[in-house]
Amino acid sequence: MITMKDIVREGHPALRQAAVEVPMPPSDEDKEILKSLLEYVVNSQNPEIAAEYGLRPGVGLAAPQINVSKKMLAVNVVDEKETLYSHALFNPKIISHSVEKAYLTTGEGCLSVDRQVPGFVPRYARVTVKGWNIEGEEVKLRLKGLPAIVFQHEIDHLNGIMFYDHINQENPFEPIPGALAVER
Repeated sequence: MITMKDIVREGHPALRQAAVEVPMPPSDEDKEILKSLLEYVVNSQNPEIAAEYGLRPGVGLAAPQINVSKKMLAVNVVDEKETLYSHALFNPKIISHSVEKAYLTTGEGCLSVDRQVPGFVPRYARVTVKGWNIEGEEVKLRLKGLPAIVFQHEIDHLNGIMFYDHINQENPFEPIPGALAVER
């Protein structure tokens, strides 16, 4: 089981490295890693389990965050209609996106960042993500709002990009023209 001690923090080289593709079909070892990523985000959202193991709540986790430089991520998040998006994917990539931007009004956080980094993070309002599930079957997801933002955050990890790289350093809360404000 992944706990906070397994999650690398900012400054660790794995967070700035581009991850490599996972060969398909996935190995048993890669399947176990992918399962453990999803298990962490699900467990971290359960108050009893999170308290027992000292887990910081998270909605997504990417393999580079546990020092595994492979294209794997897990997301467990609900949208504004309470629809659950619970996915563990190999080799996810954004295959299309909206022109319209979106951002979280509260800013973003990260399990690998132990400090608050205030500011708006511009993201695409809608994305289509393609990847492969634990069984090695192709999955295509059309996402908007919070799930779209979470997937973009995690896919950035696979490319060595941190959320604060997107924040306007001169004016972190500068309004993003025409962007959709997403409440968390």
